[in-house]
Amino acid sequence: MSQSADQLLQELRHPHDDVIRAVRGVILSADKSVKEGVKWNAPSYYTSEHFATFHLRGKSGVQLVLHLGVKARPDADMPSHVSDPGKLLTWKGADRALLHFADVAQVERDRTAVLAILKQWLLHVAV
Repeated sequence: MSQSADQLLQELRHPHDDVIRAVRGVILSADKSVKEGVKWNAPSYYTSEHFATFHLRGKSGVQLVLHLGVKARPDADMPSHVSDPGKLLTWKGADRALLHFADVAQVERDRTAVLAILKQWLLHVAV
């Protein structure tokens, strides 16, 4: 895990630190090419391009924003390319969706579905 992300989280002392750490583990296990850094003052994940960033200012739980890089790609039409039978994604645009995690139990319960979503998402990240 990235020391800069660890340092950021230690300094933030987020009330849902346990949830963040559990989700980090899921993201980093999605593919061996996934790396962690800090972008937009939050842990962010990338391969050749950033694709997931935590939103840490929510009032309940933790949100993970899935995107296709630092610039919007409204022509991407991701909803038609990502299977989400558990309805975990909240779509915010053609190239952006949210995953919300209330607690560690939910992270563990939805782990397989979240991994499937991340693997599909990674297929569309710029190479």
